[in-house]
Amino acid sequence: MAIIRAMGRLKIDFEDPARADDARQLFALASTTEEGVMSAELSAVIRRLWSDSGVQGCFDRSREYQLNDSAPYYLNDLDRICEQSYIPNQQDVLRTRVKTTGIVETHFTFKELYFKMFDVGGQRSERKKWIHCFDGVTAIIFCVALSDY
Repeated sequence: MAIIRAMGRLKIDFEDPARADDARQLFALASTTEEGVMSAELSAVIRRLWSDSGVQGCFDRSREYQLNDSAPYYLNDLDRICEQSYIPNQQDVLRTRVKTTGIVETHFTFKELYFKMFDVGGQRSERKKWIHCFDGVTAIIFCVALSDY
């Protein structure tokens, strides 16, 4: 959906004018689809859109808008992902992104060292709420996706 929205902002047209109807159908179907379920109709619409050279051209300009870096992985593997018997493989899981809201705290041990990791993604305006994450800190590791740069 991000690619289709960006096409308007970047003034990129569909190669096939019929894809404009697919784009409208995509938004309609996506708003009524149950999370985790992709109907045959929705997957067919996405396949047609993804194969359009206008959509591909917009994808090639994805540095100009926000697009999940895993989008091409999933879009290129849509047939497998849309099978009724689909079971996510390791790459599917590793490429999954879940938007965090609030502070997410994770604890783990590595080589007998205990770590607390805090994800404060999307919380820039709420710094007062996460300043307590720095109490008793002896080291800070700043993690960022290389694909964001």
